[in-house]
Amino acid sequence: MEDTTIKYKRVLLKLSGESFSGQDEYGIDTLIVTKVAQQIRRVVEMGVGVGIVVGGGNIWRGSKAEEAGMDRVTADYAGMLATVINALALQDALEREGIITRTQSAIAIQQIAEPYIRRRAIRHLEKGRAVIFAGGTGNPYMTTDTAAALRAIEIEAEVLLMTKNNVDGVYSADPLKNHSAEKFDKLTYLEALNMRLEVMDATALSLCLENKLPIIVFDLQAPRNIERVIRGEPMGTLVSGD
Repeated sequence: MEDTTIKYKRVLLKLSGESFSGQDEYGIDTLIVTKVAQQIRRVVEMGVGVGIVVGGGNIWRGSKAEEAGMDRVTADYAGMLATVINALALQDALEREGIITRTQSAIAIQQIAEPYIRRRAIRHLEKGRAVIFAGGTGNPYMTTDTAAALRAIEIEAEVLLMTKNNVDGVYSADPLKNHSAEKFDKLTYLEALNMRLEVMDATALSLCLENKLPIIVFDLQAPRNIERVIRGEPMGTLVSGD
């Protein structure tokens, strides 16, 4: 029987690499990844198609490598490999939760991940599998935010879910540093761009604007938050054209 409380039937979930490290600056906290997998499992069991893009900042930060003198393109490709490591960790956690999962990579790494093929990804989603998109867009100078926006549009997701750590939406300033920062419940794409708010990078935000893809920014850490967003509960910050 169809669950009538579901607002979104297909979503793209963007997970930052930093969310995988827990309290540590680098690495993968398996307990955190397991908790994320449990949230995703509940959503998949609701009948929602879930695509996931993972970052790699818990393993590699290309901006710091570039500042130290490393070639930007080389640094970006190293970052893509970091996202593959995180994707495999999440895939393993999801499969231990009983969710059939496929990892697709934008860079060729056939021994451990499928190549990214849009029609195959959509078919996996139709079969009730979770699909993790690794390797960013496969191109340097492009962030995983841009990859998330691009993949969301390609798989025809109804919404892009941008998760934050211990921040429950978009603020006028960093709420962890400025306690007087104002939280926004709703924003238009142009407001987010013009105010230079840290929703996502400008390229990704422009993609969402051009394709009318709504974005919900919310805190990942609270239990069942992904499920609550899927059911349409007002939380976090909605960025849309309205």
